[in-house]
Amino acid sequence: MMQRRTLIKSAAAAVSLGAPSLGAFAQQVVTLKFHTFMAPTSNVYLNAHKAWMTKVEKDSGGRIKFEGYPAMQLGGSPGQLYDQARDGVVDIVWTLAGNTPGRFPRTEVFELPFMTVDAIGASRAAWEYLQTHAADEFKDVQPLAFHTHGPGVLHSKTKPIISAADLRGMKVRGPTRQATKLLNAAGASAVGMPLPQIPDALSKGVIEGAALPWEVIPSVKVHELVQHHSEFAPGKPALYNTAFVMVMNKSKYASLPPDIRKVIDDNSGMETSAWFGKVQQDHDPISRKMATDRGNKVHVFNEAQTNEFVQLTGAIASEWVQEMNKRGQDGEKLLAGAKALIAKHRPKIA
Repeated sequence: MMQRRTLIKSAAAAVSLGAPSLGAFAQQVVTLKFHTFMAPTSNVYLNAHKAWMTKVEKDSGGRIKFEGYPAMQLGGSPGQLYDQARDGVVDIVWTLAGNTPGRFPRTEVFELPFMTVDAIGASRAAWEYLQTHAADEFKDVQPLAFHTHGPGVLHSKTKPIISAADLRGMKVRGPTRQATKLLNAAGASAVGMPLPQIPDALSKGVIEGAALPWEVIPSVKVHELVQHHSEFAPGKPALYNTAFVMVMNKSKYASLPPDIRKVIDDNSGMETSAWFGKVQQDHDPISRKMATDRGNKVHVFNEAQTNEFVQLTGAIASEWVQEMNKRGQDGEKLLAGAKALIAKHRPKIA
C-alpha cells in the first residue's frame, strides 16, 4: 500500500511540474495587429491582406493570430502608418512608401514615368532592388514585401483625355511625389492626395480626375464618379507606378520564437511581393469591365500620343538622378540597377 501511495504522489508531482510547461506552450500563440488604409471591401484587403493573414495563421498551426484593421480603424492618417509599425503602435502595416513624400527617395525609382510594364515582374524587381540598393531606407522595421500594382491609368470626370494636351490645367490627383511631378510635366495641375480622400474630392470638384490603377477604382467608387478613362496599350511601359511596402515592427519580429519567425519569413520576400502584385494586376480587367458596363468610355493612347507623354515626362528621371547625387548616392547607378532588375524579372512572352 505504501508503495502505491508513493507512486500516486510521484505521478501527481510530475503532473504538477509539467503544468507550467503546458501553460508556457499555450502562451506561444502570438496575436499581431495588421493596419492599413485600404477599405475592408477592397480587392487588396480581401484577396491580398486577408488571404495573406489566413495563410500565415494556417502555416503556423494556429500559433499566429491576426487582428486586421482596414480603413485606418486604429486611427491616424495613411501617412502615419509606417511610423505606427516602427514605433510598435501596431505590428504590421501595408502602405505606400510615397505616402511620406521624399522619405524613401531610392525606392521612388519604381514610381518614375514609363519604368514598369507589369506588376509581377516589377514586384520581384522591387524586392531585389530593396535588398541590393535601398535596404537601409527601411532599417527601422522588418520589411515583409515590396511591390507595385498594374499599369497606372488616368480617370476623368467629364473631359476625355485623348492626348497630353487635354491635361493642361486639369486638376488631377497624383498618389506620390513622383506621380505629381510627371502629371505637372504633362501639363496638369497635380494634387497630391491619399486614396481615401479621392471620392469626396471628385464629388466637390476639388479634382477633375485621378491617376489610379484599374484595380483599386471600385474601392473608392471612382468608376461611378467619372465618365472617362485613358490607358496605355497593353504590354507597353506604364505612365507611372506606385511602390507599396508591408513592414513589421522590428522588436516584435525579433521577439518571436524562431519557429514562428520562420513562418513570417516563409511568407515574406520576393515571391510574396510578386504575389501581392499579381493579386492587384489580376483585378485590373475586372474593374475595367465594371467601368465599361456603366457606359464609361475608355481611350487607349496610340503610339504617337504615348511618345508625346514620354517626351513631356522625360526630365523626371534625370531630376531624380540629380537629387540622388545631391544626397550622396550614385543616381545613375541606382536608375540603371532598377531598369536592369525590371528587365531581368519581366515575364517572357512565349
